[in-house]
Amino acid sequence: MQENERHYDVVVIGAGVSGCATARELAKTTASVCVVEREDDVCCGTSKANSAIVHAGYDATPGSLMARLNVEGNALMYELAKKLQFTVKNIGSLVVCTSERDMDGLRELFARGVANGVPDLKIVDRDTLRSMEPNISPNAVGALWAPTAGIVDPFGLNVALAENAATNGVDFIFNAPVTSIERRPEGCFALVTPRGRIFARCVVNAAGVYADQIHNMVCEDKLEIIPRRGQYMLLDTTAGNHVHHVVFALPSKMGKGVLVSPTIHGNLIVGPTAEDIQDKEGTDTTASGLAEVAEKCGITVADVPLREVITSFSGLRAHRAEHEFLIGENPSAPGFVDCSAIESPGLTASPAIGRMVAGIVSNILGLEERPSGEFVDTRRGIPNMNDLSFEQWGSLCEENPLYGRVICRCCHVTEAQIVDAIHRPVGARSLDGVKRRTGACMGRCQAGFCTPKIMEILSRELPDVTMENVTKSGPGSEFIEGHAKNAISKEARA
Repeated sequence: MQENERHYDVVVIGAGVSGCATARELAKTTASVCVVEREDDVCCGTSKANSAIVHAGYDATPGSLMARLNVEGNALMYELAKKLQFTVKNIGSLVVCTSERDMDGLRELFARGVANGVPDLKIVDRDTLRSMEPNISPNAVGALWAPTAGIVDPFGLNVALAENAATNGVDFIFNAPVTSIERRPEGCFALVTPRGRIFARCVVNAAGVYADQIHNMVCEDKLEIIPRRGQYMLLDTTAGNHVHHVVFALPSKMGKGVLVSPTIHGNLIVGPTAEDIQDKEGTDTTASGLAEVAEKCGITVADVPLREVITSFSGLRAHRAEHEFLIGENPSAPGFVDCSAIESPGLTASPAIGRMVAGIVSNILGLEERPSGEFVDTRRGIPNMNDLSFEQWGSLCEENPLYGRVICRCCHVTEAQIVDAIHRPVGARSLDGVKRRTGACMGRCQAGFCTPKIMEILSRELPDVTMENVTKSGPGSEFIEGHAKNAISKEARA
């Protein structure tokens, strides 16, 4: 084996929720598994910027992969959250109808949900709806109630899957975009990355909006992934109780429309738009897009307190014209498995997607399960200070005094949590990595006060990181340009 050359049974391209769920499921087998990711951390693409909803499963076309895996993923999500200790809340969702003439559309959605196997669906009338949501639009005439829906921490889910996979032997290689793939005569694949060549008997393509580029390197048929941008506004925790359930409008061909929902961090989120663009990195927000969000959220919910907006953001969904997940071994490239076009409800479906893809790979390679008791199926989460009583927090401080040092005052994140996030499997190496694992920087000040202290902790805890090269989100996003005193000295000498 040459230097910078690695060999695995399976390489998963992409460290989003689908890729990490697949890697975790493959870790239950005797296969050697590696996840390669173009960014510096897990959860850097579609998985980090979305509505964070656990969809019930009534929207997808009956008989489709989307429908089946949505319902399966919903059922798996709540139990998985207990095992891996990420946050999910089963608050239910309402699809609101604001016109009597559109009630037939609501009934069609109900019938579709029943066909998909969604349990306990119900159409509620105006009075029941208003009792459930006092701030619902005065034009509302009824709604589809889906009690199995919920909200989830998408970062927590993704990180938990990655950590558990790593604990069970999966390797992660970051800052490693795949620039080419060759199918060798002996049947394996050779992947070229800036971090060296990787050889694998099987490749899983979970590359999000870049999945078409990976697919087209290997397969005879060509795939086109269209980045579909969704823009959002996030409101302060002071607005978090404006609604108590996930509130949708009736869906259209472009998606589920603009929703209004609490988040698991106590905020209120409104969005998204649905705009097909060409730029696979086009996560900018626009004045027109945010104006559309502001206008459309008022269709279903009255008096949304938009003065409480603390930030806006956008994410890209990996859309293809068929509006269906693409999962399976490609006939023209044996051993190459697509896990592509995973758009909404991909977050909800991810536990089921992981099982399905791992099953396909296991059949291809004839993998065996690990001996009983070898796979660790649980994970200890990072404590959330907001969920603890004063006495519980005090007990943690007695065990580790760093729990008494609050670094992020908006979200009550302590130094102990940040240090823990850094030293875990697949640990944080950037400000955004700390943010996704602990919730630091997500509050009202949007990292204005806690950034310098988090930079100090990162540079102290990581041997190859200094204050000069701490990044927001990987190479190229360093905070420090230079030292002011050095610049002054040079000017004085000149």
